[in-house]
Amino acid sequence: MVESPQSCVLVATLGGQPQVVTFALDDLLARDEQVDEVMVVHVAPETLTMQASLRCLAGQFAGGCYAGRPCQLRSVVIGSGAGALADITDEVAAEATWQTLHSLLGRLKSEGRRLHLVATGGPRLIGLMAMSAATLLFDHQDRLWHLYTPRPLREAARGGAILHAGPDSDVRLIQVPMAPWGAYFPALRDLASATSAQALTARIHWMDEGERARCRAVESRLTPRQVEVLRDFAAGMTPQDVAEHLAITLKTVDSHKTVILDQCRIAWGAQEDQRLTYHDLRRWFERYYSGAT
Repeated sequence: MVESPQSCVLVATLGGQPQVVTFALDDLLARDEQVDEVMVVHVAPETLTMQASLRCLAGQFAGGCYAGRPCQLRSVVIGSGAGALADITDEVAAEATWQTLHSLLGRLKSEGRRLHLVATGGPRLIGLMAMSAATLLFDHQDRLWHLYTPRPLREAARGGAILHAGPDSDVRLIQVPMAPWGAYFPALRDLASATSAQALTARIHWMDEGERARCRAVESRLTPRQVEVLRDFAAGMTPQDVAEHLAITLKTVDSHKTVILDQCRIAWGAQEDQRLTYHDLRRWFERYYSGAT
């Protein structure tokens, strides 16, 4: 018996361009994604543009259906205890945006929902906050997307004048590479109610720990002399400086450098055709050997 695809939720940031949501949803449905709920995140609908955008979308989901299939549209207004926000103009409003998005994504994940996030519409800061929250809360099955719309169609569709692109329109979702740090380090998910500043500090800590682990892995595979060469490169020396400091030939330095960079290529997952130099060694190992945390 073939198992039916798991249903999922589309979370989209929204401004005055409702077609961003419908273009994205049409693309997901064309990929056979079973989207049964769409959550649009936006500021308070105090402007005529925002009101028109919401009305336009609501008309596409009449009777709890979209394109003839069950799909609910839900509105999530950015706000705080002081009420809904009409705009994001300072750090307080930015923090309220973070908390709203964190709460929404955290609740959906606690319900076991699979998520598609499209952060193309609305104020740019909402999209940035949404992507930041996603790195903490998403699993490997969730997806972050950017909607590409060719410029001529983007202009023609402005304000919802066109809500459904034709098959030859070249409108498409582009998957954005994202490391779901919360999936790698579950302790990060304790930050679901943290402030954006606290969450950023924790993410930096975990990312730094990942870098230190790579540095340790490389160091463990080197000979004592190769480690000495690596330390000198990390201190900012040139190959000639290293040769003079360790009283070895430049050819020997280059030989050790090749081995070190080969190990770094493995540890950092660099492509075979990606050129690595001794400058990369300083970038990767300077803080490691200086004792910075």
